[in-house]
Amino acid sequence: MRLSVILATAALVVAGSAAPALAATTAKGPVGWDVYRRLDRLPELPVGVQTKQFSSFDRTGDNNDGFEGKYSCLSTTSQGCVIAEHTGAGEVQAIWFTRDGGDVTRTGKITIELDGEKVVDASLQDLVNGKLGAPFAYPLVGNADQSSGGVYVEVPMPFTRSMRITTEHNPLFYHVSYRTFADAEGVSTFDPADKAQDVIDRLKAGGDPKPAIPGTRTQDAAISLAPGASVRVARTQGSGLLSGIRLKLPQAEQVLPKTEADEGRAFGANGSSEFTVKIDPANDGVRLTRRIDPAIGRQVAKVLVDGQEAAQWAPSKLGAAGMWADEVVDLPAAATKGKSQITIKNVFVSSDLDYNEFTYWVDSNGKRTDTVDVGDAAGEAAHNYKIVAQTWQGERTFAFPMDQGQLAEIRTAQEILQGLRLRISFDGRRTVDSPVGEFFGSGHAMLPVKSLMYDIDATTSTLNAWWPMPYRTGATVELYNDSDRTIEGQASVASANRPISGNVGYFRTQSRAGGTTPGKSWTFLRATGQGKFVGISHTMRGPTTRNYLEGDERVFVDGSRTPQIHGTGTEDFYQAGWYFNRETFSTPFHGNTAHLAPATGCPAGNDCTGAYRLMIGDAVPFGSSLTFDIEHGWTNDVEGVYSSTAYWYGRDQASAAQTDSLTVGDQASEQSHGYTGQGEVATLESAFEGDFRNPVTLKATHRVTQDPVTFKLKIDRGNQGVELRRTSDQSVAGQHAEVTVNGRKLPDWVQPLGNQTRRWLEDVYQIPAGLTSGQREITVRLTPKSPWSAASYTAWSLR
Repeated sequence: MRLSVILATAALVVAGSAAPALAATTAKGPVGWDVYRRLDRLPELPVGVQTKQFSSFDRTGDNNDGFEGKYSCLSTTSQGCVIAEHTGAGEVQAIWFTRDGGDVTRTGKITIELDGEKVVDASLQDLVNGKLGAPFAYPLVGNADQSSGGVYVEVPMPFTRSMRITTEHNPLFYHVSYRTFADAEGVSTFDPADKAQDVIDRLKAGGDPKPAIPGTRTQDAAISLAPGASVRVARTQGSGLLSGIRLKLPQAEQVLPKTEADEGRAFGANGSSEFTVKIDPANDGVRLTRRIDPAIGRQVAKVLVDGQEAAQWAPSKLGAAGMWADEVVDLPAAATKGKSQITIKNVFVSSDLDYNEFTYWVDSNGKRTDTVDVGDAAGEAAHNYKIVAQTWQGERTFAFPMDQGQLAEIRTAQEILQGLRLRISFDGRRTVDSPVGEFFGSGHAMLPVKSLMYDIDATTSTLNAWWPMPYRTGATVELYNDSDRTIEGQASVASANRPISGNVGYFRTQSRAGGTTPGKSWTFLRATGQGKFVGISHTMRGPTTRNYLEGDERVFVDGSRTPQIHGTGTEDFYQAGWYFNRETFSTPFHGNTAHLAPATGCPAGNDCTGAYRLMIGDAVPFGSSLTFDIEHGWTNDVEGVYSSTAYWYGRDQASAAQTDSLTVGDQASEQSHGYTGQGEVATLESAFEGDFRNPVTLKATHRVTQDPVTFKLKIDRGNQGVELRRTSDQSVAGQHAEVTVNGRKLPDWVQPLGNQTRRWLEDVYQIPAGLTSGQREITVRLTPKSPWSAASYTAWSLR
């Protein structure tokens, strides 16, 4: 078929103050509110920065990630449960909790202490409800209604010396993501009096969040793209920045299922519900219809009419989560004829979980004679509603099945969004090749998205992205049609000439699609060189039970055998909860863009979920390699079909390299490194945290001591700082040591973690460049304040 492309280039000067050249002012990159104010600096690759996480993950690698709160407290104090702490400079970036379906009231108060001062000391539920006011206002904070079952805080809170976060009561499920810095240069302690209203207003407004760039121009293209064909829609030359991409795809129409919100209740074993309804006395029996959540299968209850058993609800059919279903039972005339009112009692018999009810409709003598709205106070009072052994009360917003025409339109949109690929090359090398739906945040259908770095206006089938994408000699933007239909639309690419200097990475994506592999995690990103991970768009298909969402994410940096990030569940990673129990949503940082059932566009027998997470302040930097993956199911034991697009910045050259290693307990190694220190040598065979089914194990010697330890390690003379990595036995939690390097006292090395099952731990202590640059060797002295374990110390020199 004919391919026609009309290209037009127009210059557009954007009003506003000039943005400076893209170069780092400190090795850390933006800190505090500048994380959001200076998104044009997102391509900078930091040095001396690590992103870590405390969470309630199951220390055995299994799935008890907070249900009992067994692993939620690092320690307990008179204030309550300590969930995060660090000594040294850093920044708290993303905090997430859930429990009780998203109601975190029972967690009580949260206290955030930075540099010894309480910057937050309030009810957690009030905090996420926005009751503290700016800067703790939506969308920087959100509750379970705004984040579908989870609550979150995305306020960047820097500190120069220390951080501790405590909750009054065990919070059950939580994450605290934070950055650590080698020094406090350029860092000021978070001030809650700074309302940052400009940031809040910018986040609420949507659109391009970067500072305006003078001299921005756009290249526009009208496309008619045949199957298997590709077309260049923009090309630039010289040094500059792509700052925006827009696609309009009118064939991929928005088709939304009809949804309805309804309040309801549920009861379990030994439970019942009872209510009185009006009927026509001339009836020949009464039909009772009940609206249910069919994701709970095999619900059975006896039906009593005026105290006498009259019928039984047949076992409910297991249906798709997020879809309403109706069940019907016929009450015989012997129990209803001649009566104008009857009292109905449903008595629990069996269920996969419990018996739920939202609305009852009563039909007698061919007409609707009454409706009982369960969960509505007035409706319940009018019908004398009672419930025994209640297990749940709340509201659900679920969908109704679509007609065949709507399903056909969704399939067309899916074919276009999954088949049309965006390809971008910088300085002659392609680094982006991704399906456009997933790239812009919605791989399943043309659905609304409003994130910080991209959005979709589904009503006009318009997709926008605002990632800053630097280049030094030129960039090319192309579209490739991998579908079986001709695709029509328009494209627009914004760019600006500007100098590019400093430690800047190319914008890149890594897109993958296919079936999951039993026993093996799904890889979001596997990369080498220097870079930082900044987000993911994830398209999932799995069983209607949705238990594929049990999978935890894990992040391994620079070859470490301990994950720096270890999550508690897939929807938890997307800062929601309970399998996205409030349905779809979109915030600047994370969202659940799609939830489809077979009746709304998912293949038969499947559940379809789409989600995204942007990690901007909590971007994960790496110096030599990164592996970011996620389980499917509890322990990679639920099969599914996944597609994902990871967003990252990087360059091929590594910026971190191991320059020396000391093996503790090995006489020759200790002697060559000038090791002094006591402690009996013992051999430990155990596993590192991470994969449940395929753990990384190690058998090695180590020493545990409370006496001072000294040693020397070789470093690269041209370093920009050094990372000291220790392999240790963490069976005793809360290890703590004073640190001096080359005679200078540094912040204490404090490791609050502990694990008696998977005992090996690799953790990192950051040494600033001011102490190591120009040196060929460092002398380290550690003075333990508690039993201190070490099997090895390695020096990683940063460049």
